Amino acid sequence: MSSPARAIGAHLRTGVLKPGERVQLTDPKGRKSTITLAEGGQWHTHQGVLRHETLIGQPEGIVVTNDAGQPYQVLRPLLNDYVLSMPRGATVVYPKDSAQIIQVADIFPGARVVEAGVGSGALSISLLRAVGDTGTLTSYERREEFAEIARGNVEGFFGEAHPGWSIRLGDLQQQAPEHQQPGSVDRVVLDMLAPWECLEAVKHMLAPGGVWVSYVATVTQLSRLAEQIRASEGFTEPEGHETMLRTWHLDGLAVRPDHRMVAHTGFLLSTRRLADNQTPLQLKKREKASEPAPEDKAAWPAYDEDVSWTEDSLKARVVSKKKARRAAAQATQNAEKAKEVPRDDR
Repeated sequence: MSSPARAIGAHLRTGVLKPGERVQLTDPKGRKSTITLAEGGQWHTHQGVLRHETLIGQPEGIVVTNDAGQPYQVLRPLLNDYVLSMPRGATVVYPKDSAQIIQVADIFPGARVVEAGVGSGALSISLLRAVGDTGTLTSYERREEFAEIARGNVEGFFGEAHPGWSIRLGDLQQQAPEHQQPGSVDRVVLDMLAPWECLEAVKHMLAPGGVWVSYVATVTQLSRLAEQIRASEGFTEPEGHETMLRTWHLDGLAVRPDHRMVAHTGFLLSTRRLADNQTPLQLKKREKASEPAPEDKAAWPAYDEDVSWTEDSLKARVVSKKKARRAAAQATQNAEKAKEVPRDDR
């Protein structure tokens, strides 16, 4: 009985180190550097030269020294490492948030997922790993240069194009009704400035019981999205949260929280699609509240339709086209190297 072929990208995660693979080198001070192995390659630092030939063909987890005697611990970068070191245009969704999105949205193997706001492709990689080889991910991105960065990063991680991934240029709210059949999508994940603009598109394509998760940066976005979802009466009561990650210093009896932590990066808001012509439950806590109804504009004057929800108004970091093109070229180059790594499907 023949063994099944390995899942896409598995050949880059196990086995001996091969040319074209990325490896992470850690020095005695804990500083990490990522390099791509090449036949005859060399890695130069002020502490000496490390020849790639000392790594190729070896298992990961070894400790090697360069020509000056400097030791390095050698491991393949994990997904977290890859995401934080890959070429980027837009700010990536941090691993702590990607993990929460996969869990909160209940992304499962074989799921049909739609995302919008691809950025540098960090979240796309996590979604593709979760849906597996039998699932699909359709990604919508407005900026062509960001789409190119994402494509290079995704192919660089998996070593080839993922069979279930397609990326489309344009706005989800305009294209999704044409591309997606009613109720044909299991999960929707949005990372964009004004996700409420996609409410009708999400309602159109998301199957009853399907999950919608949005990643937003500010309280104003979180509040408006929640109120718009409630007013639509097509979804369950929205739930919002944020995740803060605090690492610890471990040194003998000196065990304490680190002085630095990854605190606020963004908010997650999740809700589920109701069946057609169904009215969401009126939760008791809302019945007792004396707040104005969401449709009353006086209840949220800051959400006037004339407000411009842009990177500038939200004080978001704006990426220049020049920087994005440079990141796209680097991501494409990394992808081409990863495609050259031989597969071992035994």
